[in-house]
Amino acid sequence: MTNERDILITEVALRDGSHAVSHQYTVDQVLKVTKALNDANVPYIEVSHGDGLAGSSLQYGLSRTNEMELIEAAVSVADKSKIAVLLLPGIGTLHELKEAANLGAKMARIATHVTEADVAPQHIAYAKELGMETVGFLMMNHMAPVDKLVEQAKLMESYGADTVYVVDSAGYLLPGQVRERIRALKQSVGVNIGFHGHNNLSLAMANTLVAIEEGATRIDGSVRCLGAGAGNTQTEVLIAVCERMGIKTGVDLYKMMDLAEDIIAPLLPVPQEITKDSLTLGYAGVYSSFALHSKRAAEKFGVDSRDILIELGKRKVVGGQEDMIVEVAAEIAKSKIANL
Repeated sequence: MTNERDILITEVALRDGSHAVSHQYTVDQVLKVTKALNDANVPYIEVSHGDGLAGSSLQYGLSRTNEMELIEAAVSVADKSKIAVLLLPGIGTLHELKEAANLGAKMARIATHVTEADVAPQHIAYAKELGMETVGFLMMNHMAPVDKLVEQAKLMESYGADTVYVVDSAGYLLPGQVRERIRALKQSVGVNIGFHGHNNLSLAMANTLVAIEEGATRIDGSVRCLGAGAGNTQTEVLIAVCERMGIKTGVDLYKMMDLAEDIIAPLLPVPQEITKDSLTLGYAGVYSSFALHSKRAAEKFGVDSRDILIELGKRKVVGGQEDMIVEVAAEIAKSKIANL
C-alpha cells in the first residue's frame, strides 16, 4: 500500500447508508466503523442523517441517535480521516453547520437538486468561514441536460465550492452519460470534479471508472454497498479494481475487506442487493432514498411498490417530496378499486 493517491475516496456508509438502516445508527456502531475506516487510511468519512444535517423528522425518518453525537464520536476516533457532513439547504441550517464544524467536521457537502444550485451560496460561504472544505453536490443529475449541469456547476464554483460533484441519486445514468457530464465539467470549471453513484442498474462501478477516466478525482463509495436503494459504488471492490488498474487510492484493501465482512455485514437488516424495488428506482429515475418509503406505502395501501415508483418517475418527483409517495399510493389504490 502507498500513501500516494490519484483519487480521494469519501466513504458514505455512515450517511447514505443511514437510509438502509432507517437512520438507526448507534454511537457504538459509528465508533467501530469510523475507527476501522481511519485505520484503513480512508481520507474522508461522511457522517450525518441520510438526508443530511437536521434530516431527522417524520418526513424523512427519525434518527435513533442525535447526529451531533454520531459526528462527535466519529471525530474522536479519526486521527487520519477527515469527517464530512452533508447539508441540504432548507432541511439543514447554518446553525447545524456551525455545530458540526465545532465538533470537528472538516468538510461540508452542500447538496441541491441539479437545477437549484442558487440555494447554496450562503451555506458554502459560511462553511468556508468555518474553515471547512466545501463541496457542491448536484443531486438527481440525470434530470438536467449537460449544458444546464455546466451552468449549475459554475454557480457552485463561483460560490466557493472546492469540488463539484455529479450525483447520480437515482442510479439512472448510463456510462456514456457519465462520460459526457464529467468531460463537460472538466472543460468548464477549475475546481475538483467528483462522482457519487448508485447501483440500482448495476452500473455504479462502471460509471465510477468512467468518471475517473474522464478526470474525476473525488469519488464516493460505500463499504459493503451500504447506501440508499441498491447502495453505492462498493468501496472495498473499488479499491481492488483501482489497484488492478494502477490507480492509487492510498486505502488498505485487506482492512476494508475485513471491515465489510466483520463489522458492516452484521449491521445490515437485509443483504444489500438489487431488488425489484431498487431496480425500478434506476429504471424510472427515482431518488434512491424513496425505496423504503415506497415499500411501506405499498404495504399500507395494498398496491405494488413498483407502480408507485414508476408513477413518481413520470411525475419527476425529487428529493424532499417524500409526501408525494403516500399521495401516489393512495391514488393507485383508489384507481384499483374504481376499476374492479
